[in-house]
Amino acid sequence: MPCNIGFVSTRFAGTDGVSLESAKWAQILWDHQHVSYWYAGKLDRDPAVSMLVPEAYFYDRDNVWINERAFGTRRRTPEMTKKIYQIADHLKGTLYDFVDAFAIDILIVENALCLPMHIPLGVALSHFIAETEIPTIAHHHDFYWERARFSVNAVGDFLAMAFPPSLESIQHVTINTFAQDNLSWREGASSILVPNVLDFENPPPDEQAASLAFRERIGLDPDDIVILQPTRVVPRKGIEHSISMVAQLKDPRCKLVVSHESGDEGPEYHHALTELAEASGVDLRFVHAHVPVSGELRTNGLPNPTLGEVYAAADLITYPSLYEGFGNALLEAFYYRKPVVVNRYSIFISDIEPKGFKVITMDGFLTRGVLDQVRRAITDEPYRQEMVDYNYELGKAFFSYSVLRRKLRSLVTNFTGLDEL
Repeated sequence: MPCNIGFVSTRFAGTDGVSLESAKWAQILWDHQHVSYWYAGKLDRDPAVSMLVPEAYFYDRDNVWINERAFGTRRRTPEMTKKIYQIADHLKGTLYDFVDAFAIDILIVENALCLPMHIPLGVALSHFIAETEIPTIAHHHDFYWERARFSVNAVGDFLAMAFPPSLESIQHVTINTFAQDNLSWREGASSILVPNVLDFENPPPDEQAASLAFRERIGLDPDDIVILQPTRVVPRKGIEHSISMVAQLKDPRCKLVVSHESGDEGPEYHHALTELAEASGVDLRFVHAHVPVSGELRTNGLPNPTLGEVYAAADLITYPSLYEGFGNALLEAFYYRKPVVVNRYSIFISDIEPKGFKVITMDGFLTRGVLDQVRRAITDEPYRQEMVDYNYELGKAFFSYSVLRRKLRSLVTNFTGLDEL
């Protein structure tokens, strides 16, 4: 029997991992007649099936005030405690409204019960789930104990209660084995491992014409070499390593393109990268690619470039992240058949590298060997083609929609007792 699924988070908009993965889950569920509805503080979903609650956005003024006082200190004021509960109570009421308005059968909470970007929303969700016992899938992309900026805090009681809560109506989902193990020994909670996926059963469309137009639009010459870093502009993405790599290649045709906007950690890193690129003589471009939304335009009247167009224009992908919950951009490189340079972050080592993907790896720093492999991947067509075709087939085997379909079938069946997918 079809279910109404309610997705809940602080934001469903743009190209961050939570927004992208939730859309994939909704697509698989929709293929099997489960209808998805959306609740968040920032949304780019269809308004007819959404509830926008601005107070649930992590950049809401009151939430910013709370976060400024919650982390980096050990003590909080009574005023702050009162404000957390006041906002949580308001948000809990909107959750009741959301579930009633769309007759929600199952909640899927995306990262709002593991990363304390919005403490009142986590408290509201915990109270709401406890009061209603609504079947809930808590999809955890990042835990607070994985981020140094949350380690010193004045909200340990809230973190213990709501990030994540221990409630019988919640099924926990983690995206990598480290998170699964840590959740188990820290909280005594079991979880189902569901890796991030892409639709490898359906190859990407031919974007060659669009990619040529994109290259021309950003002022590239036909023989320019596009080295793409397909990540947000936040420090843990290690973009300074990409700048260093391009500088050491010493080829003026190499242009470094960063495809996503700044994240939730302020603009300082963006400014530092711009200054570093100028000092290093590296041509650095920020293009803000996105998943297409009908009618969206750039400020100059031209359509925003899509992720597909930007990937199609790339000659090499660089992914020097220091930490990742999983690594969507790495899967995208495999999907779009592009050679990729990867810093061996922990989840890559544990969950991706053992599958046997052919990538150029670095261990926190660049070496002459890495640069030699990069040059070969750019110039040696047969070598490059063999590498990317092999990676695509491995991606189809381990990180395709068929994997997600099997996992979601188990999760939904645990609540309904019926084989729904």
